[in-house]
Amino acid sequence: MGTQTNFILKVLVLSAGVSVLIRYGGPSLGIAATNFNALIAVLTPMVVLAIALLWRAGKYQQLD
Repeated sequence: MGTQTNFILKVLVLSAGVSVLIRYGGPSLGIAATNFNALIAVLTPMVVLAIALLWRAGKYQQLD
């Protein structure tokens, strides 16, 4: 039970850190607020996760 609590706390702290970084460091990046940039920001995590899952599924099927 203790390891699950530690994991949840680590994720919570990391998430808060990323939020603070985005909140205060984001405006200094100078990225234009366009529809295309918003689309990239929304779709990139999904595409990266899909590639990672497909790669993992391929490795899992090769073991059988």
